[in-house]
Amino acid sequence: MKTVTYEGMTFDEYISAGEIAQIVQDVAQRIAADYRDKQPVLICVLHGAMFFLTDLMRALPIDCSVATVHLQSYDGTSSTGQVRENVPLQTDIRDKDVIVVEDIVDSGITMHYFKQILRSRQPRTVKVVSLLSKPSELQYEDAKPDYVGREIPKKFVIGYGFDIHDLARNLPSIYALRDNG
Repeated sequence: MKTVTYEGMTFDEYISAGEIAQIVQDVAQRIAADYRDKQPVLICVLHGAMFFLTDLMRALPIDCSVATVHLQSYDGTSSTGQVRENVPLQTDIRDKDVIVVEDIVDSGITMHYFKQILRSRQPRTVKVVSLLSKPSELQYEDAKPDYVGREIPKKFVIGYGFDIHDLARNLPSIYALRDNG
């Protein structure tokens, strides 16, 4: 089993690069089927979702545009419960089909907050695609992703965009914090 260490913590490979590639292909096929005659705006929630967004866009056989927003609710390995909008959305989404691209939806605090902002801008539709989801942690029903790559239990993960203090995003696989209990 592959392992990495960050800040004195050991992480074990949880989802391999090959598994991630297959997850992305599966999600892209579902989105393409639903948007075959549309040109959605993909809104990437930076920084975590940028790897997923890039691979997802390459896998989508439909035209789409991209926008970014930088929202932050984590500090290290846990959620702060507060959402900071570090870089707001700059794109006009009125009457457009929007797909928010997120790395993970766990508590749903960030997505609940962001969907309120999006609704005020009057898009035609808003859907959420998330590479990972922790349904056991979801606190807001409206934050539940419409497209999920994989559901996982309560685990802290790094790699493929997921970070620990802005490190480990570049790992090609996803690693989970080892439970030493």
